Amino acid sequence: MNIRKSSMDNKKRAKKIIVSILTGAVMLLISSCGNSKRQEQIDYISEKYSVSEENQLIVYTSHKEEVYLPIIREFENRTGIWVEVHAGGTAEMMQQAKEASEKSECDVMFGGGIESYEAQKDIFLPYKTSEDQYLDKAYVSEEGAWTAFTELPIVFIYNRKLVSSSEAPREWKDLFDEKWKGKIAYADLNNSGTSFTIISTMEQLFHESYETLLPRFYEQLDGNILKSSGDIIPEVSDGDCLVGITLEETAKKYIELGYEISIIYPNDGTSAVPDGCAMLKNAPHSYNAGKFIDFVVGYDTQQYAMDNFYRRPVRTDVELTSSYGSIKEISFDVKKSADEETKVFSLWNELTKKED
Repeated sequence: MNIRKSSMDNKKRAKKIIVSILTGAVMLLISSCGNSKRQEQIDYISEKYSVSEENQLIVYTSHKEEVYLPIIREFENRTGIWVEVHAGGTAEMMQQAKEASEKSECDVMFGGGIESYEAQKDIFLPYKTSEDQYLDKAYVSEEGAWTAFTELPIVFIYNRKLVSSSEAPREWKDLFDEKWKGKIAYADLNNSGTSFTIISTMEQLFHESYETLLPRFYEQLDGNILKSSGDIIPEVSDGDCLVGITLEETAKKYIELGYEISIIYPNDGTSAVPDGCAMLKNAPHSYNAGKFIDFVVGYDTQQYAMDNFYRRPVRTDVELTSSYGSIKEISFDVKKSADEETKVFSLWNELTKKED
């Protein structure tokens, strides 16, 4: 699979030219025409140069640009379908996708843990991908509400200059040691889907209710809550925090870039909850939405995601390379996590509000 930012075919280049022409023409009309005539001319030019409805797709995504952009560009190049992208945090995009769906202005939600999809499954249109036979059955929605994209183990990281390997946390309970109080890199639950998965993972591993776990963990953070998950690696690498909890793919990516961190796969087990992709109800381009979902779980995309994004494939016919560490995976109850999502967020916001 050749997915590169420079891989723009003639159709894409032509589209850019058309957009430039359209923009220039509209600006000219605005400056030179009366209101009524101006609107007529704008409508005419828009109709003449716009992409036809059958070649459009609207995607809301919580993926970082370095993940969604090459995938979407390759999808556009292969299919001739133009993709309108809206990007942001998981909770933010899920809410925006829901609102857009009500107005028939969203086709696909791409990114965010499948527990979030399960919690919002009433907004999705069931879809069974044509690649279903190749997918790991552990990551297939029984109702077809969502399709898993890649498997994402949760790992610990530590600053390898300031923390020795022998004293770094090896199990989840070690994070509650007094020496790590206020030194754990963890992102605000409202801005990170991974942060919610972390809470659910601890809750299920400890067999503890979120009602006691969340306040206990919040106290251990000691007010040190990062704005986004993107801050976790830099905070640990710079020594502002000594340890952190993040996704394997994020840690591996930053290690490759030279950041001063090391990975630990928890001895007592961890979750490997996939992120997802789903078609929205009232999708205006549902046929293209199905094509996109098929594409992101296709062999080429899954292989590319593993080789370039450090993400574990959900396809059984893509062999995991030896560069990935061995994990002790817990049996993660997606439904339980989804059912508790609203209550967990409510309690978290109560705790953080008290600090304000």
